[in-house]
Amino acid sequence: MKLAARVLSFAILSGVSSLVAGCSAGDGEEVATGDSEAALSNTQKTAFNFFVSKGLTKAQSAAIVGNLIQESSVIPTAVQFGGGPGRGIAQWSVGGRWDHDSGDNMTWYANKHGLNKWSLQAQLDFIWYELTNFSGYGLGKLKAAGTVSTATVVFQNEFEGCGQCNQSQRISYAQQVLSAFGGGGGGGGGGGAGCWSGTLGKEMPNNACVESKYDGEWYQCDNGSWVGRWSDPDPCNGIHPL
Repeated sequence: MKLAARVLSFAILSGVSSLVAGCSAGDGEEVATGDSEAALSNTQKTAFNFFVSKGLTKAQSAAIVGNLIQESSVIPTAVQFGGGPGRGIAQWSVGGRWDHDSGDNMTWYANKHGLNKWSLQAQLDFIWYELTNFSGYGLGKLKAAGTVSTATVVFQNEFEGCGQCNQSQRISYAQQVLSAFGGGGGGGGGGGAGCWSGTLGKEMPNNACVESKYDGEWYQCDNGSWVGRWSDPDPCNGIHPL
């Protein structure tokens, strides 16, 4: 029986060494990270499924996650590089939406609900709280967005309030999320969906085996998701070492 799929992190596999935030929620330049690729990708899939469960379309949910990848790689313990104010997956600002704004800050929300403010679930819940309780964060516009690109820009402008947004990168991340988690992945060998490889910079066919340049581990494409090579009994459809 195969182990649960571990999708590789788009933010890390795309070779992003710094995450340009520049937003009111996090107004940062770079977020320090230290988690593995697989752990990072699991948070992205969890976030995508969370917003789908709230009734957003897959494109709208992918748009949010694309923004969060740009902000923090969806790392709940992310702290803005260089001592800046950004915290958490949306890079909420210390002195503002992280710990100060009345009735609208992550620390207050977590304490009220008995949650760990550094946990992924608490931060996802808080994003949904903000979206559903403050019209200015753009939930209405987000729900009206019919494409992943439009939805990405809405969340960027209304929720994140970017200065230097790097909009095209956010849209690219959102499109990758939709492809991987929304059932829109490209076809591949062996009758299953392919997987995007940041190591190789291209879509790989089902059962392709790739050695990740980020952790040196081998992964195999398993119907749209990357899994540990030795957890998959199927033969490799192509072997790609570093």
